Amino acid sequence: MAVAGLNQSGRGTQIFAASGDWLLIGWGWGFAVAFAVYVAGGISGAHINPAVTLAFAARRGFPWRKVPSYIGAQLLGAFLGALLVYIVYKGAIDSYERANHITRGDPNSVPTFSIFATFPAKYLGNWVGPFVDQIVGTAFLVAFVFAVVDEFNQPVRANLAPIVVGFVVVAVGISFGANAGYAINPARDFGPRFFAWIAGWGKVAIPGNYGNVDGYLWIPIVGPFLGGLVGAYVYDFAIRGTLIARGEEPTVEAEERGRTVQEQG
Repeated sequence: MAVAGLNQSGRGTQIFAASGDWLLIGWGWGFAVAFAVYVAGGISGAHINPAVTLAFAARRGFPWRKVPSYIGAQLLGAFLGALLVYIVYKGAIDSYERANHITRGDPNSVPTFSIFATFPAKYLGNWVGPFVDQIVGTAFLVAFVFAVVDEFNQPVRANLAPIVVGFVVVAVGISFGANAGYAINPARDFGPRFFAWIAGWGKVAIPGNYGNVDGYLWIPIVGPFLGGLVGAYVYDFAIRGTLIARGEEPTVEAEERGRTVQEQG
């Protein structure tokens, strides 16, 4: 996911031709998430977001004992994805920095740093705006994911759930991306942010000092965790609980993965 999405993530001043097109950024991340779910679905249940993992532990019976190791794997994956993107695009990044007289770690290095992690828009004057933004964006993400896989509702058929989840990410990015870059995933932000800190972006990466909002590091971590829980509880209270109270039965049409193929083979 990080490998496919990070190189679309420059926001504001153009770095690559792709980076100035918000729709391209949104669709790039959407496809990145969709194919990451396809790749990891058979191994981990497609847990690529710590906020989603926490929500599933809180509301869907995912084992709490597995949460720390899953989050650790998600952070490591995001870090390694950032490393690979840096290796592939190092020449382009270095060229842009030379042409624009950018010194990593200085305030003018935000355009190249933003390839890897998120930052608040300049019109936001304190932490409240981006923090609320992350709560709301992640709440929508988790609520929609819960809807897509809810056996009491209308779960997606024919193994199309990853594509629909990708569309969810596109929708959240287009609608809620401008304020803070829609991290909506603690691992997606902190893993690449930590790499950027190692690679020389210094205080711009950690603690995340941008002038208008300083010490930004915690916002795309705490905000998504809180927002994911909000989205999970709101969905279960308003939708799933209503369906169960109404007497809806779990969907039995969708077969377990591979069963038909195995039986017919």
